[in-house]
Amino acid sequence: MQTEIKHEAERLADAAKTNLMIEGTIWKQLLLFSIPLILGNLLQQMYNTADSIIVGQSVGSNALAAVSASTSLINLLIAFSQGASVGAGVIVSQYLGARDREGVHSSVHTALAIAAILGLALTGAGIALSRQLLIWMQTPDEVMPDAVLYLRIYAGALLFNVMYNMLAGILNAVGNSKRSLIYLAAAAVTNIVLDLVLVCLFDMGVAGAAIATDMSQMASCVLALRFLIKVPASYRVSLEKIRICRRDAVRIIRVGLPTGIQNMVISFSNVLVQSSVNVFGTKAMAGWGAYMKIDGFNILPVTSLSMAATTFTGQNFGAGRLDRVKQGMWVTVLMNLVYTLATGALLLLFCKPLLQLFNADPEVISVGTHAMRYFCPFYFLLGVMHALAGTVRGAGKSIPPMAILLFAMCLFRIFWIQWIVPLFDTIDGVFMLYPVSWLIGLLLMALYAWRGHWLPSIQTG
Repeated sequence: MQTEIKHEAERLADAAKTNLMIEGTIWKQLLLFSIPLILGNLLQQMYNTADSIIVGQSVGSNALAAVSASTSLINLLIAFSQGASVGAGVIVSQYLGARDREGVHSSVHTALAIAAILGLALTGAGIALSRQLLIWMQTPDEVMPDAVLYLRIYAGALLFNVMYNMLAGILNAVGNSKRSLIYLAAAAVTNIVLDLVLVCLFDMGVAGAAIATDMSQMASCVLALRFLIKVPASYRVSLEKIRICRRDAVRIIRVGLPTGIQNMVISFSNVLVQSSVNVFGTKAMAGWGAYMKIDGFNILPVTSLSMAATTFTGQNFGAGRLDRVKQGMWVTVLMNLVYTLATGALLLLFCKPLLQLFNADPEVISVGTHAMRYFCPFYFLLGVMHALAGTVRGAGKSIPPMAILLFAMCLFRIFWIQWIVPLFDTIDGVFMLYPVSWLIGLLLMALYAWRGHWLPSIQTG
C-alpha cells in the first residue's frame, strides 16, 4: 500500500513539473509549447549572428567572409549530435506519455552519456581538421587565416554546444521549453557583451568573436545542467548515474541516427554550396553569409514548430491518442504555412535595411538582396515539409523523413551543383537550387504522409 501511495505521489510530482499534451486544444498546446522554443532558438541564432554583425561592422567584409566560411563547417560538425538530441527527446517523451518513470530516468542519463562522448570527439576533430576543411572548400587566401583561427577556437568548446543541445532536448521533451528560453537569453546577453568587449574594445577580431561564443555556450550548458540536477522529478540528473544503458541507447540511436545522418549529410551539401559561393569571391561570400544569418532567423520558428510537433506526437503516441496525432499534423502544417507566407513578404520588403546591419558595402548588399528574391517567395514549401517530417518523426518513424530529406536536400543538391551550376555564369545557379530542392522534398514528404504506414490508425491517409 505504501509503495502504491509513493508511486502515485511521484506521478503527481512529475505531472506538476511536466507539460503533457495528451489532452486539451491542440493549436493552443502547440503554440504555447513552441513559443518559448522559438524564442530560445532565436536567441541562440542571435548570439551566433552577433559575431557576424559586430565583426562585419568593426573589422570589415573579409572578416565577415571568414566567419561565414566557418559557419557551414560548424553546422557540419554538430549536425550528427543534433540528431542524437532529437532521438533522445522522442524516447523521453514516449516514456513520459506512458508514465514510465524508470524509463525516463534511464533514457535521460543515457542521452547525456552519448552527448559527452560525441562532444569530446567533435572538439578534437574540429581543432585538428579546421585548415584542411577550409582548403577543401576553396576558401580564398585573403580569408583563410581568420577563418582557420575562428573555426579552431569555436571548435574548442563544441563539447558544451553538444551537451546543451542534449539538455535542451530533454527539457523540451518534458514540456519545459521555458527553461531553454531562459538559459539561451542568458547566453545571448553574455555573447553580445563579450563580443563588444573583446572585438570592439580589445580589438581581438575574429578570435574575440569565437571566444565570446564559446563562453556563452558554456554558460547555457552549465545553467541547464544545474537545473536538471536539482529538479524533483523522474528526469532529475545524477552525475554519478550518467552511463550508457544498452536498451535506451539502442532506442535513442534507432530514432536519432537517421536524423543525425540526415542533418550531417544536409550540412555537407551546404558545405558544397558554400564552396560554390566561394568561387565568386570575398564579396559574394560576405553577402551570402549575411543573408544566411537572416535566413536562419526566419526558418527557426518553422523548425521549432516541427520540434513541437515531434514532442506532441511522441507524447500522444505513447499515450495511445493516435487521433490527436493526425490532428496535430494538420494544425502544424497550417501554422507553418501562415508564418512562412507572412515572413517571406516582410523580408522582401525590408531586405536592404536588414543586410546593412552586417555590412555597408554595396556589393555585399547586392548579393544578399539577390539571394532573398530566390528564397523568400518559396519559404512556404520548407514550412509544410518540416511540419510533416516532425510529426512522422515523433511517431518513431525517423527513417522515411531522413531518406526523403537526404534525397531532396543533399543528393539532389549535389547533382545540381555538379551539373546545373556550371551552366550559369552568375551566382543565380546556386540560389535557384534551394527552392527547387524544397519543392521536391515537400512532394515526397506529402506522398509519404498520405500513403505511408506511419501510424496504426493512418494506413492510407
